[in-house]
Amino acid sequence: MSNQPTVDVIIPTYKPNERFLKLIEGLEKQTYPINRIIIMNTEERYFSGMLYGHQFEIEHNVSVTHISKMEFDHGHTRREGVSKSKADYFICMTDDAMPKNAHLVENLLKPLIAGKAEFAYARQLPRENAGIIESYTRHFNYPKEGRIKSKKDLQAMGIKTYFFSNVCAAYRRDLYDELGGFVEYTLFNEDMIFAAKAIAKGYRIAYVPDAEVIHSHHYTNKEQFRRNFDNGVSQAEHPEIFDAVPPTAEGKKLVKRTIAFLKSKKKYHLIPGFLITCAYKYFGFKYGKNYKKLSEKRILKYTTNREYWMKKNIRNATAGINPYSGYGMSPEERR
Repeated sequence: MSNQPTVDVIIPTYKPNERFLKLIEGLEKQTYPINRIIIMNTEERYFSGMLYGHQFEIEHNVSVTHISKMEFDHGHTRREGVSKSKADYFICMTDDAMPKNAHLVENLLKPLIAGKAEFAYARQLPRENAGIIESYTRHFNYPKEGRIKSKKDLQAMGIKTYFFSNVCAAYRRDLYDELGGFVEYTLFNEDMIFAAKAIAKGYRIAYVPDAEVIHSHHYTNKEQFRRNFDNGVSQAEHPEIFDAVPPTAEGKKLVKRTIAFLKSKKKYHLIPGFLITCAYKYFGFKYGKNYKKLSEKRILKYTTNREYWMKKNIRNATAGINPYSGYGMSPEERR
């Protein structure tokens, strides 16, 4: 076992709750030993507040780095977490995902260790209290059948080829570095942007249904709008990726199948509300794709991450400034 590849787990956290403590407990019980658990926490006061009254000790293999909300970025924060890892593989997780059993890490790494793929992501199952529509959506997006995706699937699958989720995803560290890691600044989709780079270079992504995490949400329509707005923005900011693949009818297929499913369960009363939610998602995404036509006030109203736009304004305002220009000094004086 001494030559067994090592793996670290990287978890960004923000306002974690008791579910996060159960996540750490679940990771400590994995059949495949985890080398380190690296926590990148946003706002220390929320982390400390979550721990109040709980027996949580920082084990020798758990580290916590606190950052401010202004510092957080989906790409940059995960890059920082990866930079603290020296393992052969690393797994990105979110703080609200729960391993279904002790075989999550072992099963997720199998296709990577066997050389069948270079990156992999887990199956997401709905929580016990998830609504019927959310549960069906999870089963639609994360079916029982596994698949290995590569460049040859682009024509048939379109953008779904890049579907990849850092809710629970494994990476070969050497290839992660070779591909330049996660994009430095992004509002959303840091996982899919990375997946697109990997696919373009001829690498493979495995969907591993035997690696299971429990993860679902109950978003309001306004929250759905804002999340899909951010999704649209991230796609608009990376046209070289998202505009270069054939569109798919996956969204329409999900709508039609969900309606058929609700009818089969005689849940006719849920269909109008479902269609309203779909409209919120659709228009959120459309507004996001066309965010350059919107005022800053509307962008800040629609987004889930106002700090991202504040930082973007700062980057744009300082883009032409060379801090090493010397302010009139000659190269000899600067030296």
